Amino acid sequence: MLVDSHCHLDRLSLKHYENGLPDAIAAATEAGVSHMLCVCISEENRQAVLDIAHKYHHIFASVGIHPSDVKERVVSSDELKQWAQAEKVVAIGETGLDYYYTKEHMDAQAVSFANHLNAAGDLGLPVIVHTRDAREDTIALIKEHGNIDSAGVLHCFTENWEMAKQALDLNYYISISGIVTFKNAEELREVVRKVPIEKLLIETDSPYLAPVPMRGKSNEPAFVKHVAQCVADLKQVSYQELCDITAENFFRLFSKAAK
Repeated sequence: MLVDSHCHLDRLSLKHYENGLPDAIAAATEAGVSHMLCVCISEENRQAVLDIAHKYHHIFASVGIHPSDVKERVVSSDELKQWAQAEKVVAIGETGLDYYYTKEHMDAQAVSFANHLNAAGDLGLPVIVHTRDAREDTIALIKEHGNIDSAGVLHCFTENWEMAKQALDLNYYISISGIVTFKNAEELREVVRKVPIEKLLIETDSPYLAPVPMRGKSNEPAFVKHVAQCVADLKQVSYQELCDITAENFFRLFSKAAK
């Protein structure tokens, strides 16, 4: 069983598929991908994400606002809780802090992130966290507003072991994308070696960050197998064992997702 724990199916490049998204999903299935989590990043794409999840039994959805999208308005915890009542929603997010691209909206990001954490805690849902150049503030807000029982995941992790360890201590999972296969990602590979395998997830974050050997192409869920192979090699386990363990981790964290 192989799970892509974070993808943006509504944003895939489908020009090379005659039938569009159904063909991309079929390609993922052929590559061994049994389930996918289609992640919401804005109020505008929320319905598209939900529609995809409703159409396919093996695809789940999240609801949330990416930190890069908070400049228009900050969504309240009550709104998020209402959105989360939709069928197939198994998580809150993608939310978090990004000081690399959007430093000018740091205060709004913090309020939005806190609202997502509070809503998720009230509902007992995990949070999908995006963090970039905001290590201390991300951990501080999780400590202040997060629910250690439902916790969440630091997705597409690119930070150091110190931050990973702090997140693990808060019951969070660490999700690894195709970046782990990049030539200059040795620090991340060292983090993967240290993170307990029972706290790891794998993802594509497609259509972004295609892994080696698919660099230069638009990413898609079928390519998660390359992430799985790299992580398996780093953890010194078989490919199938890595797939099975990370799938079990996925269903443990996203407990509303049905196998």
